[in-house]
Order: sequence, then C-alpha cells, then structure tokens
Amino acid sequence: MHRSRRFAALAGRNINRETFVEPWAEAGLMVADSPYDPPASLQLKNGQIVEMDGRQRDEFDAIDLFIATHAINLAVAEEAMSTPAKQIARMLTDINIPREQVARLVSGCTPARLVEIMRHMNVLEMMTAMAKMRIRRIPANQAHVTNFREHPALLAADAAEAALRGFAEVETTVRVARFAPFNALAILVGTQTGRGGVLTQCSVEESLGLRLAMKGLTTYAETLSVYGTERTFVDGDDTPWSKAFLASAYASRGVKIRFTSGTGSEALMGHAEKRSMLYLEARCLLVVRGAGSQGVQNGSISCIALPESLPGGVRAVLAENLLAAMLGLEVASGNDALASHSEIRKTAKLMLQFIPGTDFIFSGYSAIPKRDNLFGGGNFDADDLDDYNVLQRDMQIDGGLKPITEDQALHIRQRAAQAIQAVYRELGFPPITDEEVEAAVVAHSSDDMPPRDIVPDLAAADQFLTSDVNFLAVIAALEKSGFDDVAGNILQMGRERLAGDYLQPSAIFDENFQVRSAINDPNNYSGPGTGYRPEGQRWQEIQNLPQVKPPQAFIDGNTGQPLARLAELEPAAAGTQAEVIVAVGPAFGTALTHTINGLSHESVLEAILTGIASEGMLARIIKVYHTADCGAIGYVGSRLSGSGIAIGLQSRGTTIIHKKGQPPLHNLELFPQSPSLTLETFQHIGRNAARYAKGASTTPVAVKIDNGARLRLIVKTTLMHRREIDEVREHQLPLELRFDWEPNE
Repeated sequence: MHRSRRFAALAGRNINRETFVEPWAEAGLMVADSPYDPPASLQLKNGQIVEMDGRQRDEFDAIDLFIATHAINLAVAEEAMSTPAKQIARMLTDINIPREQVARLVSGCTPARLVEIMRHMNVLEMMTAMAKMRIRRIPANQAHVTNFREHPALLAADAAEAALRGFAEVETTVRVARFAPFNALAILVGTQTGRGGVLTQCSVEESLGLRLAMKGLTTYAETLSVYGTERTFVDGDDTPWSKAFLASAYASRGVKIRFTSGTGSEALMGHAEKRSMLYLEARCLLVVRGAGSQGVQNGSISCIALPESLPGGVRAVLAENLLAAMLGLEVASGNDALASHSEIRKTAKLMLQFIPGTDFIFSGYSAIPKRDNLFGGGNFDADDLDDYNVLQRDMQIDGGLKPITEDQALHIRQRAAQAIQAVYRELGFPPITDEEVEAAVVAHSSDDMPPRDIVPDLAAADQFLTSDVNFLAVIAALEKSGFDDVAGNILQMGRERLAGDYLQPSAIFDENFQVRSAINDPNNYSGPGTGYRPEGQRWQEIQNLPQVKPPQAFIDGNTGQPLARLAELEPAAAGTQAEVIVAVGPAFGTALTHTINGLSHESVLEAILTGIASEGMLARIIKVYHTADCGAIGYVGSRLSGSGIAIGLQSRGTTIIHKKGQPPLHNLELFPQSPSLTLETFQHIGRNAARYAKGASTTPVAVKIDNGARLRLIVKTTLMHRREIDEVREHQLPLELRFDWEPNE
C-alpha cells in the first residue's frame, strides 16, 4: 500500500518529535489517579494525627511524620476532611466565597484530599481558581540570565536589559562551578543598573549558595528541592527537617527563600512508590508549607517532558500550581524548561498560567537565546520577547514584562557592561577590555563575544569567594567610578535585607523600591470587576510596542500628488461600439495613487490598456464616485460598456472582470488578492477582458494565492478602503476620464 502523503507530512511536524507513552502506574508513570494512591482519611487523638491517608502513625515515613507534625492545621482538620472534596472544588470557583474561606479549609487537608479536590476540576475551572487563589494581587516574572562562555560583561548587559524589561527576579547558574561568585556579581551589578530592586540568585549547590548570599551577592534562593517519597529525599542526602533548617539559615540572613518541587521528579529518580505524580507533589507542597517557606517553584520545572508524555500531563502541572496557591504559597509556576518542540503546544501550556496569572508566570523566562541557557533551554527565550509582549497587548494581561526600544536597550547594556568593567578594575580582577564591553552592548549571544582567558578569572573568583571582600566593596568600586545610581541600588538592597520586609509571602519590589507582597498587596479577586487587571499607565505601557505605528503611516506610501496625466471629463455615457470599459474607484489617482503593493496607478492603467490594445480592442476609462465596492464599480462599468464587458478596479488594486446582465457579485473573473497582482497580471487582465468582449475563448488569469497576505495587510487594506470611502459622492454620476497614454509599439 502506498504511503499517505498527508500522514508523511504530519510525521515531519515538530509535535511528532515529542515522546508519548502509555501510563504505567507501577513505575509512577501516571500523572493522577493511580490505583495505588491512598484514599483520603484523617484521625486525631489527643491533638495528634494518628492516622492519615490510610496509614497508622506507626507506619508513617519521614514525610508523613513531618506533614502530620508541621503542615496540617489541626484546628480545622476534622472540618476540612469531613467537607466533600467536590464541595471544596466548587468553593474554589465560586466568586461569592472569599479566598480566605477556601484557604482556611484547605489548610486542614491531607495530601490525598488535595488530590481528590483536583479530580473534580477541569482546566478552565483550575484557571478560574488560580485567578482567585493567587496570593499576590499583581503577577510578576523571573528571568534566566546565563551564557555559555560565562562572560561577565555579557551577563551584566543581559541582566540589565532583563531588569529594564520588567523582570522582578533574575536567576543565573554556572557551567563551571568556580565561576559562581563572579556570575552572581555580574547579574547583581547588571540588574541594579537596569532597575533598582530586582532580586537575584545564583543557582548552585546549597552551601555555596548560602555563602554567596552571606557576601551580599544574592537576595533570594530557590534551590531547596523537596520530594514526595522518603527514598528520593535520602538519595539527595536530605530530609524535610534539614531543608527546613537550611531555609531558616537563608531567612535569618535576610535572603528570600522558596523551595523547588514538581511532578515527575520521583518517577525520574526511580522511587515513585507506585504513586501518581500529583499525589507525590501534594506531599511536597505540604512539606514546603510545614517548613515555613514563603513559596515554591513548581510546575514540573526540568521534568516537564515526563508528565507531558502522559495523558493529562499539562492539566496535572496546572493542578500542582493551583495546589500551591491554595496552601498560601508564592507560586513560581514553571514554564522555564523547553516544554515542546511545537510552538502551538508550548504556547498552549503557557496560557494555563499566563491567563489567570501566577506570582511568577515563568520561574525562569530565558532572557537570552536558548543555546546560552545553562538551565537547559527555555520554553520562551530572547527570540520570543516581542511575541510575549504582543500576547500581553492582545489579551490585556499583565505578564510581568514591558516593551522597550532598541535605543533604551543599547544604553542600559552599555552602562551595565561599563559598571562591571569598573568593578573588576577597582577590585583587581582580570580586566574587562573596552572591546569586550562594546561587544556585550550589541551581542545577541555569547557567540558574539571575543574570547576571554578563563584561567585567571577562575583564580580570581576563588580568591574573591574565600576573602572578606563583599558587596560593600562592590558599592565602593562603583561610587569611585561614577556609577552612584547603581551603587545606591545595591546599598538599598542591603538595607532591605536588614529590614526583612521582602521575606513576606510572595514579596517583590516595584519600580519605586516598594515591597509588594501577599501582606500589603493581597489578591482580591472575587469575580468580574474585581482583582487586578492592567489599567491606566500600566495598560498604556503594555500597548506601546516599538513596532506600533499611527494609522496614517500604513498608507503614506500609497498617497501622493493627483496624477497629472489623468483628467476628469463629462459624465460617462453608454457606449455604442465594441469596447472595454475600465471603471476605477473614487480615490483612484487622486486621494490614493498606488495600489496596496506599491504599483503606481499610472503603471496599472498602462498595463491594462496595453493588454486591451493587444487584442485590437478600444478602451474607455470611467471613474465611479457613488460607491467604493469593487463589484459595484465593475457592474456600473459593464452597464455603460458598448460590449457589456468592463474591468472594475479599486484604488488598492482589487480587480474584477464583469459582464453586463450578471448580478454584481457574479463576475467573469475575480482578483481579490491585490497584493499578488503584478503589472504583468494587469496586462493579462486587460487582454482577457478584450477577448471576452470579442467573444473569443479565454483562459482565466492565474494569480498566486498568498494565504499570509490578509494577516500582513488587513490594517493597510482597511485604511486604504476607508480613504476610498471618504471620496464617495453618493449623487455623483460616473465621469469619463482622459488618460494621456500611448500604447507600446
């Protein structure tokens, strides 16, 4: 049997580069509702949980014990567990029930009960619930800024641009672990050049991360991974208690901390214990809550391809984001790893967080090209920035970013690269040359940077890490070099660490260095007309894309001085001889002088008349004033033509050949694809019209179909047609036109 060409074409589509697998509960390859998931249950005795989700207390593993001791609100546990899961699910989407009332009940739920609630909700309902349960009112975004060469000038420049674009947090990591202090330093200087108050972190091994924080080089961390099975925790040399201790160590030094979890990690590590991914994630989230963290990075993160290989995988990722919000945690909702080869699929996944809004829609938007992203790519990257800004504008949604101009980007990148150059110079680090600075200003990726000897950089980074030099020395270096504003921003970040206000749940700094958190800016969504939506200055900012033009700019090239070779005569009379009439629209040659694809009206008339003359036929030109409709223009022309054949021609180039006696929309030939019409096409149209007039056999003119033309040109089409309509005179009879033209020999 022959292969279907359609199926062969489909096989080559990007979506079929993905991996899809049947569920296998025993291996943990099931996103929800595994037959091995326990039923929801809870028993209290003497103020202590003695049974939870089918296990007696003496059967508890470490995670059960931690959750039972620290994560469940015993004051409401019995009420919560006796409330049907479907009822809680409906409360989540009921705009008449306040968020606080739902959160109170949820605080008493066990992991299995949390999963049971999700079982009753579809994706749309989860999105509605997320809009309600998100803890901070205004969504935000986080950026990844790394590069393969780990070049400090490029890191600083990219971080500055990311800050200017509106990212509230910027995260970096390392290819070579010893570069950590310099990478953290570069993005600290870069972000505070772009905008004061952007939080930064360097994702490295946890003890090293804490050392960087203590030197004042980072202000938040999210590298504290938690897992849903005890064995996976053990393999990571951790327990829920050790994670809680580490979180308190960060917080005690004024560093904002959130944990990291996500569907699929336990199956990936081989210890899923036959449980579904969502059930294990519910356990993780209760561990996070019990540890006292203000938030979590979840959404499958680097494991996203695993749940996506299974039925309902993307729904499960949204469910885990929602569960975190229900538990009162800040949610950095993933979208950081490449979720699909398919542009359609990766964007569809994003919409589940983008539309309802989360605290951080990306827990790492790749603000650099994917090939430079040391976190393993990015669902969206620097090449998608314009697309993302347009999505915000399309839907009037605040996705945490704002458009900037090229000049703004170049300016801030230069200041950041020069600032880190100054810091390196003043602190005695290997010099950053002017050539490196200039390359970083205009670079798209590390491929655009000159080579740099990393050996002295690594030696200097080692010395810097072990020395007593900290962020105060960086501030002094910047002040000495004239970067007082950057120094002031870094100093303010140090002061904010002492104050500790940004350790509140879901805290970020706005552009005025004011803390916005779930405490002083709580989400107040309760249905239409409530909650946050971009309005006023913020909505104007989202609208102001650099590529937006004023309407007139789209047709400036189609207007000009009226054609001197075209003159109006007396009202047109009915013809008495064999001829072809060329009937043009009311703006033709006057208010508009070129077709939509830039052909001059003079050249178009010359081409049509040449085609008519090539068949030995006469032609007459008339101007129809009472209508701008192409079909009506051709209809009028055919009624005045001695042969009954006319060409109708709108000013933008849309053309028909019409025959007298036919209804206005029943043409001999129609040429709606005006952007595809060339002078050769118009000449062929003239020739065919003449052949129809002679009664000769005629092959219709073939015109290239451009399915993208409407998408590209509908605004210009609309504005040109509106300009044509402006010239309509309802009671004006058609006029004869004289065109000074000589046919080609």
